Formats: sequence, structure tokens, C-alpha cells
Amino acid sequence: MEVKLAPSGAAALKVDALVLLQPEGPGRPDLWQSLASSYTSGEIKGKFLEFTLAHGVAGFAATRIVVAGIGKPGKLNTAGMAKLAGAAVRFLKGKGVTSTALGLEGEFATAEFVEAAARGAVTGNWEPDYLRTVREDLPQPIAEFAIVAAGPALERAMERGKILGEAANVARDIAVEPPNLLDPVALSERARAVANAAGLAIDVLDRDRMQQMGMGALLGVAQGSAKPPVMIRLSYKPATPSSDSHLALIGKGVTFDTGGISIKPADGMEKMKYDMAAGAAVIGAMQAIARLKPSVAVTALIPAVENMPGSRAQRPGDIVTSLSGKTVEVLNTDAEGRLILCDAITWAKQLGCTHLVDAATLTGAIAVALGYSRSGVFSNDEELAARWLSASEAAGEPMWRMPLDDEYREQLKSVYADIQNIGTRWGGACTAAMFLKEFAGDTPWVHLDIAGTAWLDEAKPWLAKGPTAVPLVTFVNFVMNWK
Repeated sequence: MEVKLAPSGAAALKVDALVLLQPEGPGRPDLWQSLASSYTSGEIKGKFLEFTLAHGVAGFAATRIVVAGIGKPGKLNTAGMAKLAGAAVRFLKGKGVTSTALGLEGEFATAEFVEAAARGAVTGNWEPDYLRTVREDLPQPIAEFAIVAAGPALERAMERGKILGEAANVARDIAVEPPNLLDPVALSERARAVANAAGLAIDVLDRDRMQQMGMGALLGVAQGSAKPPVMIRLSYKPATPSSDSHLALIGKGVTFDTGGISIKPADGMEKMKYDMAAGAAVIGAMQAIARLKPSVAVTALIPAVENMPGSRAQRPGDIVTSLSGKTVEVLNTDAEGRLILCDAITWAKQLGCTHLVDAATLTGAIAVALGYSRSGVFSNDEELAARWLSASEAAGEPMWRMPLDDEYREQLKSVYADIQNIGTRWGGACTAAMFLKEFAGDTPWVHLDIAGTAWLDEAKPWLAKGPTAVPLVTFVNFVMNWK
């Protein structure tokens, strides 16, 4: 999709569809003459994400006008603008529209709203149907999206929004891949393509190198699969660093999760291709970071494995030695994400990273606690947690701080090893986070559990069914605002 700014003067734009904002309340004077009956009948109420399509509206060069409801006056924020732009694109895709424009006026003609609109339009245009061979009945993507606003600052904001939207779609392209096409090595190849295009340094550890280093926790998970594991490292170094900080972004990369010997129920197991959604989000975020050029060093780590119940698979009761030297008693092989992440966290510390953020589709328990609208945030550092939550709010990716009380550590005590990989069924998201905290140690660290937010089982008006790319925008905001 081509995204651009159009000079002020929406009425003169010759596009297939022009989207105009309508709050709840009186009708727009510039539309009243042509759409009076729609206003007086209550067809146009201005409710959020209410779209009314009209043809041949007097005073406008556009073929169609879309009156887009934005809700109560003064209530639309940037997150809502991103949703509205995405929903408008999706509303128009099946109607023969190839070019569209969104008019931003008054309070909405700002850099923040322009960025949100550009990002939302790009992500709204994405579809997960690339493997379908019969395509006659599929809606065609919008080729051109213009934002009616003007100014140098707005041009930069539009470009940033486009970069974020394209990065999110890269992450979604990766996360939606079926597991027969995307194993750990294929994931590393996708990361390499992103790195080469964006100018990032990349290093991929194979099984031999990980064995030499002592990544026993990760390798234990991988041993049941015929597909070899990898550890992907992407590196960004600024030309002129603004601080000595070195940020680590770590994303779980289980390309398919059967649960191993502790096998999952068959119902819904096909969805477990999304168990590398956090790793995909990290790769996409690094693409955006490379293009936006923050002044802080960033290292991304994606531990990638397939968790299978093969003849060599890890057994409940096995004890593995992690990269940190700590021994782990594996009571449940379906609690594998924390095992690969703990080695990644330790390696990030060895690489000199001063602040750690990991993200993972880690536990079903987080969805029980928070549902599907918020990700769970855990941290050992108040300042870092505050930075992260601020970045999340600005991104429009809702999150909620969860507890890490010492009592959760009691559930992980093992008679036979330094720590066991699960606790009881109660507080499962918290005990999983507490397991990772053991390896973060005193290094400032944030853990994000996105098991409830990384995937949409049903499409939203602004987003297709499938991967959401959460928390990609928060990752980028977090890095770009680092001082």
C-alpha cells in the first residue's frame, strides 16, 4: 500500500473513496445537503466505527464518501484513530475501491493522529490468505491511502506510522506461516532476510554452538524434534549512542508446540503455530528500529525450537543444566517456553545487555486472569516497568502489571535441582514469570505474557483474523523513547 499525505482540501481529491470523520451529535455542514435524510433518519449517528457509504455527494470530487463515526466529541485517541483507519480500509476493500483518503481536520490534524492513521491503514490492509489459490472471491487490497493534512512534521509522522505498520505486517506474515513451512531454521532465514534488507547484524547459533556454550535448557526442549534448534541474534548499533545502555528484546520462538511428552489436547492444537508470535514481533520490531534509528544499542534474541514428542524427547523428571549453570527439574514438558527463554536471558546478560525485555505466548493462565484484551506485565524494576507501561499506553497495546511476590517462588522449589519448571495450577502466569526472574537476577527486566493477545480467533473490524503483532509497537516506542 502506498501511503502519502495529501494537501489540504479534501473536497477536491479525486479518489475512489474519501473518509470523513463524524462525531456523535449534529451532522457535518458540508454533507448535510446531500445526506440530510441519512442524518434525520438516524442512519448516521456518529457511533465509533459506524460507516455510511454514499455515492456522488455534491461538492466532492471523490466517487464515494464514507461518513465514519468517531464516538463522543473529544473521546477519540490515537489508538482509536489507528483502529478507525484500519476499519475504514477493511470496510472499503470489498467494494472495488483501490484509492482512498482520510480527512483529518481540526484537533486530528496532528503528528500523533497522522502516525496512528498511517499505521492503522497499513495493518488493516493485511490478510492471512496468501496460500489460497482460488482468489476470485477475495477482496482486493487498497493500493493507495492518502491522509489529508499538510506540514513537514506530519510527513515525518506519516512515515513513522507507515514503518510501524509495515513492520507489524512482517511480523504477522511470519507468525501466520504454517509449521510445515516455518521451522526454526526457516525462521532464522526470515530473520536474515529482514536483517539484510534493514542493515542489521545477524548471528545464528546452531545446535553445536549452543552445546559448546552450555544452553542445556533450550536444547532439552529441542531434542524431541527432527528439526534443529537455532538461537537468532539481531544487533542494532547507533552511530552516536546517547547513553551506555544496551537494551535486549527477547522473543519466544517455538515454531510448533505439541506440548512434548506432556502432550496437549488435540482440539485447538493447530493454533500452536502461533507459539513463535513473540519472536516474530521481535524480528518486525528490529526492522522498524533499524529504519527509525534510535540512539541506543539494541540486541534481539529469538530462541527457536520445535517442541515435539519424538523418541528422543525430553521426559517429565529430566534435569537439565541451563546456560547460567542452574539446574532445572522438568516436571512438565509443555512448560517449554520458560526453558528456552531462560538461556536467552542469560546470554543477553553475557552479551552486556543492561536492560532486558522478554515477550512470550507463555501461559494460558494469563488469559484466564486478563482475558484477551490485555497482556500481562511482570518486572523486577519499578522504573523499567513504568517506562514499559508508558510505551504500551502510547502504542495502544493494553497491558496490566501483575505481581511477583516471593510466595510464587516457593512453588518452584525442587528437592532434586535448583528450580523446577512449574508450580501448582494456581497463579500459573506468576510462577512462570518468577521462573524467568530467577535468571534475570538483578538486571532490570520486564516479562510480557502475550498468550491472550498475540492472536485473534475472529477478525476485528480493523484487523484480520490471526496474528496481531503485539507487542511490536510497544517494543519500538520503548526503544525510541530511551534516554
